[in-house]
Amino acid sequence: MKKLARGILLFACGLCLIPLCVSVSLSTVSLIRSLHSASGSGTQASSWAFGIGFTLWVLLYLLAPRPVRTYVLAHELTHALWALASGERVWGFKLSKDGGRVVVSGNNLLITLAPYFFPLYTVLVIALYFLLSLFWDVQNYELFWMALVGFTWAFHVTFTIGTLLSHQSDVREYGRLLSYTAIYLLNLIGVGFWTVAVSTATVEDYIGLLRSDFLYIWHWIVGLF
Repeated sequence: MKKLARGILLFACGLCLIPLCVSVSLSTVSLIRSLHSASGSGTQASSWAFGIGFTLWVLLYLLAPRPVRTYVLAHELTHALWALASGERVWGFKLSKDGGRVVVSGNNLLITLAPYFFPLYTVLVIALYFLLSLFWDVQNYELFWMALVGFTWAFHVTFTIGTLLSHQSDVREYGRLLSYTAIYLLNLIGVGFWTVAVSTATVEDYIGLLRSDFLYIWHWIVGLF
């Protein structure tokens, strides 16, 4: 009985996230479109560099042997990092050619789904960029960094899709609807804030779009009833 009640609750939470996914989709697309409409040649060149890096990885993913162990390492490290960020302890970490496993003292939705919405290698690239910018002028190599960000984010996207198609236990733990909507939502929010980090847009701009689009979707839903 408790298992049934938990399943119904998780399904209801997933349903509630669907309108939020729609509103965040509208906000993120609006943010990116506003940059293109007001962009100069530099911003357009950065977009091209990002696209080239993204496409390069997709081609490698489709045509070359896939570095599965590199992904598994990021997958398990992300579980561990989010566990530590949530105040839990990491008791064990195992990596082999057949997969990986991390043992933590506790679990929650974010720890379980973190590898599917947190692009670890992309975050490391961005962190390295800002670290080097403290000592050198790295803006002259912006196109290289944008291509590297596109390359690593494509790594995250392709392996995430491939992993989710293989019926992961992480997804089953919180139900497919809640897991998929949460993964989609958190990935989109990540894209939005990453766009803010590398463009002239501000956090206030994005939060304003999120607020207005959420209210628009909310009023539309209320209007149905």
